[in-house]
Amino acid sequence: MEKSSSLLLLLLLLHVSFPWASSNSVYETFLQCLTHQANSTQVSNIVYSQTNASYTSVLRAYIRNARFNSSSTPKPFLIMTPLQESHVQAAVICTKQVGYQLKIRSGGHDFEGISYISDHPFFILDMGNLRSVSVDIREETGWVEAGATLGEVYYAIWEKSKVHGFPASICPSVGVGGHLSGGGYGNMLRKYGLSTDNVVDAKIVDVEGRILDRKAMGEDLFWALRGGGGASFGVVLSYKIKLVAVPEMVTVFRIERVLEENAIEVAYKWQLVAPVTDNNLFMRMLIQPITRNKNKTIRISIVTLYLGGAESLVSLLAKDFPELGLKKENCMEMSWADSILWWYKLNNGTSFSASALLDRELDSAIFLKRKSDYVQKPIPKNSLMLLFETLIELDKTGLVFNPYGGRMSEISSSETAFPHRAGNLFKIQYSVNWYKPDIEVEKNCTFQIRSLYNFMTPFVSKNPRRAYLNYRDLDIGINHNRKDSVNEGEVFGLKYFNENYERLVKVKTMFDPENFFWNEQSIPPQPSVKSMQWTSNSISWKLLGVLFLMYSLLFCRIILT
Repeated sequence: MEKSSSLLLLLLLLHVSFPWASSNSVYETFLQCLTHQANSTQVSNIVYSQTNASYTSVLRAYIRNARFNSSSTPKPFLIMTPLQESHVQAAVICTKQVGYQLKIRSGGHDFEGISYISDHPFFILDMGNLRSVSVDIREETGWVEAGATLGEVYYAIWEKSKVHGFPASICPSVGVGGHLSGGGYGNMLRKYGLSTDNVVDAKIVDVEGRILDRKAMGEDLFWALRGGGGASFGVVLSYKIKLVAVPEMVTVFRIERVLEENAIEVAYKWQLVAPVTDNNLFMRMLIQPITRNKNKTIRISIVTLYLGGAESLVSLLAKDFPELGLKKENCMEMSWADSILWWYKLNNGTSFSASALLDRELDSAIFLKRKSDYVQKPIPKNSLMLLFETLIELDKTGLVFNPYGGRMSEISSSETAFPHRAGNLFKIQYSVNWYKPDIEVEKNCTFQIRSLYNFMTPFVSKNPRRAYLNYRDLDIGINHNRKDSVNEGEVFGLKYFNENYERLVKVKTMFDPENFFWNEQSIPPQPSVKSMQWTSNSISWKLLGVLFLMYSLLFCRIILT
């Protein structure tokens, strides 16, 4: 009885001594703050606690990787779905007040689930309701809210013009917020660069809850928001994009070869042609292990967008890439909007379906893992053969080679925060998918993709080995907490941002010195004198904590005896 009383009193002392709050008090405090800051009594309609009947459906709607959709996956304390900009401002201010981590989600396509999971107590700010797209064809621009999907952007452009487009991903359900701030990659990259290269203004809620446009935020922060990842610096509300010209008819084709059909020669020649050919031509190469006639082999697929007609394309590749053997009957001419759907494999390109572009594909996810690399020298034929043998042996992992060159080589590596420009022949995406929640299958698949990544070490960029931010990969480094992330941040920061990393840290320090906007791979601020003092004395503080516990136990025994 005496021991039990001592323990209860100790727990009471610890509860009083440290700022631990009950779930109810956090929720009530947050809701009161949100009501006050938003100047509205209706904010409870945009806040979903874990007891809300709609909580699970709202959470699952934009989970795109089924690995992070299990009962054991850490869940947010609550989810906010703002309907207007003032709600976002209030959410930032009030999340700071209660001391939780804020995860910002637009489309949920970040491969590691960084926008919707955490090992720390956290809220999700889901931007999906802020989705308006306003296109001005006369000015050739558009304002796009962060919660819009790329399909909604493409559809809005298509409604106004058949000779305008925007260079971004071919996946219509990808959210604008993360895609544009991380770079934004699409099949018009060699002609027009990245999505972020075509952003001319932005609006963001900063750590103080202020709404800043390009003029108010200044060029340093605007630079960082283009390729540096917006969630490190605030909550991006919207972007002003510059539309690009596309012909009324473009050309697409897909040609496949297996090992027995000279795939090695075609794959090698692709490296020499795809990065240097006409800027209007984008040729992606997929390399996949398959089984044909009960035998394992490798299939390569060349998938193409050409901003021109079929006859011109056949003539171009007869000169540049005769090994491909392209014929006019291999090609299909269609509108640029149709080509998005053809690439995404939603239809055969003969008719345009607006509903396909507008489909957000809610609550649809497969299990997946992705990694990335940059290649600066062609991979020799004998090494390609070894690569193909390795892929056959691994059996489940595939590669996607995306060519650079063209406009990407013309833009300086310091023009935006995205650094991977001239000198890169192509970018690699490592890809593995599985379709059931099986621990052993997951272990095998993740082992395979990491093994292939290790195999490729001699053939890819070095010092640092580079990576693409929008192909999120926690294997290359992680921030474990908000207070001490400077050294950890450099590990992955140099891989994602190279020489631009130091400038990003300075911008972060300027706009978010206390590191409120942090996640597992966010940009850290430079440590303040105060935080450095805390770090240098951390052992002393831990010792004091142990002494406090010992004193509390002794005190309990004295007063109870």
